[in-house]
Amino acid sequence: MSTWCPVHAFDHARLAAARVQAHHATQWLARTAYAYVPPQPDDRHGNLGWDAAFGGLMSHPLPDGAQLGLRVTDLTLALFTTDASAPHDIFPLGGRHDPDACAWLMGHAGMRNLDPSALDAPLPYMLAEKPDGSAYSVDAEALDALAAWFTNANAALGAVREHIVARGLAAPPVCCWPHHFDLDSLVTVAPGRTTGIGFEPGDAYYDEPYFYVSVFPAPDAATLPKLPAVGHWHTQNFTAAIATAQKILGAADQGGAVQEFLRAAVDATIKALS
Repeated sequence: MSTWCPVHAFDHARLAAARVQAHHATQWLARTAYAYVPPQPDDRHGNLGWDAAFGGLMSHPLPDGAQLGLRVTDLTLALFTTDASAPHDIFPLGGRHDPDACAWLMGHAGMRNLDPSALDAPLPYMLAEKPDGSAYSVDAEALDALAAWFTNANAALGAVREHIVARGLAAPPVCCWPHHFDLDSLVTVAPGRTTGIGFEPGDAYYDEPYFYVSVFPAPDAATLPKLPAVGHWHTQNFTAAIATAQKILGAADQGGAVQEFLRAAVDATIKALS
C-alpha cells in the first residue's frame, strides 16, 4: 500500500518554472551516467531512481561504486561514495552556470581515474534551452512542491507496480527518464503491446503534474471504459489514461483517488491489449 502526503495548490507559473530548472539540472546526472555507467539495453543505464529521504534523484553506481545525486529541493548536486546517507561533496547549482557544474564534475572524474572529457559528449536527445539563458535559479518553495509530487508519485507507482506483478506480468522498477523527466515503468503485456504507468511533472500536453497509464498500440477509443472521477482518456498523438494535478487536488482523499485511478486504468489497458 502506498503512502501519500497531501499536496496543496501551488502557483502554476512558479511550479512550471521550477520544473524546467530541475529538468535541466537533472541532465548532469544523465551526462555522468552516459559517460561512465556501463551501457545497458534501451539506455537503462541513463535512468535514475527517486530517493525520498534525500529529496531527489540518484544515478546508477559509477564503476567505483560512487553515485551522483540531485537534491531537487534546492538543486544541489551531491556525490556519494562510502556513506550512502551523507554526500562526500556537494555543489549547489543556484546562481551557477553549466560550465561551473561541468568543472566540478570533471574534477571528481579525474580524481576517480575517469576520463573528464567524456562529460562533454552530447546527450542522445535534445532539450530546449533554459529560459534564463544559463544560470540556475532556485525557488525553494516551488521545488519543495515539485519534490512532494515526485515522492508521492514514486510511492503510488511502486504500489500499482506490485499490483501488476501480482497479475503475473513483468514490470520493471519505476525509474526517472531524464529526457522527459518522468517516472515510468513500461510493462510488456504481449510482444509489441505495452502499457506504461507513470508520472509526468508537466509537459507540452499538460503544463501541470499528472499521472498516466499509456496503451500501445492504441485501441479504438470508443471501446475504452469510463475512468474514476480524477481521470480521463487522452487520444491526441498518444492514447493514455490521465489524472491531472488539478483533479487530484480536488479529491477528498488524494492518495486513494490516485490509487483507484491507476488500478482502474491498468486493468483497462491490460484488457485492451490482451
